[in-house]
Amino acid sequence: MLRLAASWVWDFWFADDGDQFHLFFLKASRALHDPDRRHWRATIGHAVSTDLIEWTEVADAIVPSDAPAFDDLATWTGSVVRADDGTWRMFYTGVDRGHGGLVQRVGSAASADLVNWSTTGRALVAPDSRWYERLADGAWPDEAWRDPWVFRDPSGEGWRMLLTARANLGDPSSRGVVGTAWSADLETWRVEPPRSVVGSGFGQLEVLQLEQVDGRWVLLFSCLGSELSSERKAAGERGGIWAVNVDDPAGPYDIARAYRVADETLYVGRLVRDRAGAWQLLAFRNTTLGGEWIGEITDPVPVSWLDGRLTIPADVAGLTPELSALGATAHG
Repeated sequence: MLRLAASWVWDFWFADDGDQFHLFFLKASRALHDPDRRHWRATIGHAVSTDLIEWTEVADAIVPSDAPAFDDLATWTGSVVRADDGTWRMFYTGVDRGHGGLVQRVGSAASADLVNWSTTGRALVAPDSRWYERLADGAWPDEAWRDPWVFRDPSGEGWRMLLTARANLGDPSSRGVVGTAWSADLETWRVEPPRSVVGSGFGQLEVLQLEQVDGRWVLLFSCLGSELSSERKAAGERGGIWAVNVDDPAGPYDIARAYRVADETLYVGRLVRDRAGAWQLLAFRNTTLGGEWIGEITDPVPVSWLDGRLTIPADVAGLTPELSALGATAHG
C-alpha cells in the first residue's frame, strides 16, 4: 500500500523496467485540509517497488510549468510507454490558470531512466469540435479532455491514445465517450472521432485502460455515481470502477454494456502483471462508507474471469450482495 504522511495520493499509472515497477501518481499536500482543493494543487509523484506492495517514494516526476503554459496550474493523470528509440514517454493532462483550470489538454515528457523527465511545454492534442464538446457549449462544468492512455495501434501502425472526453450532442448527462487520437511517432497527433457512442449512460469515463487479460480484451474506466446518466441514476445504479468486454481492441467499444467491478469506495482501478505474470488490480482508496476522503493506493488484488466478467474478490470490491446483484444485471 502507498500512503504518504504529507500528501494525499489518488489517480495513478505504471511503468515496468523489468527490475522495478514505477508508480506515478497524483499528489497534493494534506496541509490543504479540504481534499476537494487537491485538484488545483496536483503534481505527479513517483515511487518504486519490486513487488507492487512495498513502495519507496522517490523524487517527483513532473510539476506544473511556469506560466503561461497549458499545465501551469496543475498536472493530472496520464500513462507511460517506451518509444521505439528506447526512451520512455509520459503523456499527462495539464490545466492552466488562464482558463481557471476548466480546459484540459494533453502534453508529454521524455526520460531515459523513468526518473528524470523533460516536458515539451506544449499541448499535443485538443478536442475537435466536429465530434467533441467544448467548454463554450455550457453542458458540463469543464472541457473534458484528459487521462491519456497510449498504446501501440492494434493495426501494427503507429500509436493510439484513448481519452476521457464528451460528445457534442445528446443528453448532457450521457455524453461521456472514449475520445481518441493517432500518431505515427508519438510526437504529432491526429484527433479522430470517438470510439464509443453517445448515450451509453455515463457523464464521463475517467482513467481508461485497455488490456488483454488472460486472452480476453477488457476496457477499464471509472465513473462516480454523481456523474452517471439520469437514466442510470433513476434505475438506482451506483458509481465506482467499471469494465466492458471488448471484441476488437481497435474499437468501437460498447460502453452501454459496462458492468461494475467495485463500488466507489475504490476508484481508478489499474491492471498490471506481477513478476509471476498474473494480472493484479490496484485502486486508490477514495472514501470510507461514511463518505470521508482517504487518498491512498491499495495493495494488489488478483483479477479473474467469472461468468464472462472481470472480477476481484468481493470483500475488496466493497459491493454488498444487493449492489452486486444490481451491477450484474444493469445494461448486461
